[in-house]
Amino acid sequence: MPTILITGASSGIGKAATKHFQRAGWNVAATMRSPEKETELNQLDNVLVTRLDVTDEPSIQSAVDAALSSYGSIDALLNNAGYGAYGPLEAFSMGGIRRQWDTNVLGLLAVTKAVLPHMRKAKAGVIANVSSVGGKLSFPLGTNYIGTKWAVEGVSESLHYELEPLGIRVKIIEPGAIQSDFIGRSFDFVNDESLAGYQPTVRALFGMFENMSGYYSPAEECAEVIYGAITDGSDKMRYPAAGSAEQFLAMREGVSDENFFAQIRGMMNV
Repeated sequence: MPTILITGASSGIGKAATKHFQRAGWNVAATMRSPEKETELNQLDNVLVTRLDVTDEPSIQSAVDAALSSYGSIDALLNNAGYGAYGPLEAFSMGGIRRQWDTNVLGLLAVTKAVLPHMRKAKAGVIANVSSVGGKLSFPLGTNYIGTKWAVEGVSESLHYELEPLGIRVKIIEPGAIQSDFIGRSFDFVNDESLAGYQPTVRALFGMFENMSGYYSPAEECAEVIYGAITDGSDKMRYPAAGSAEQFLAMREGVSDENFFAQIRGMMNV
């Protein structure tokens, strides 16, 4: 029975992926920052709920060790943990900027690094990194979040070169608008209303979010794409994942910067 370790499994895509892989007969190490608060996943067979904070290296190694002790292998890793920090760059403290990059990029690297020795020894494995349609195109006030997702794309491509000869595949998952807690618990909007010049853009961005209700898809649809990416045995790297992802990505394909920016301004009614 294969085993997958999933980060950020307490909600949204991570929780949906945990349930999907468990139903498909996998062992799942479902990791999260506060496992003591989990009341659903720990009732499932072949699911180990354990603590992992991607910004806390000892917790990463402890979670990897627990998964290996319980199941004997880690055949796949889903780097899903992350959150979205939006707002004018001037409004962010440097601490806030570092927290975003520590979680979305350095945390992903730390978890991957902890799992790689086992996969390298096994000469097999799949690493799936959750990026975003924002890893291929940009949105206003997303300097921090979008920046991290573009970094995830580059990290994943580069890892492909060094891991392919070892029998380890790298996959990039690019969700669109998913019905999760992204615009909620996982959304960190930073603003300073005294920075008057940015406020029209702030208002327009929230208006765009409100008008996107028709684009949202259940997290389960994304989990299905993730399962397919990890199990298809192919060398395909990128997987648009629900939430009108292909529609969003098509906005940038073969389009000049000027025309793309005009499309986004049109979505914001500015």
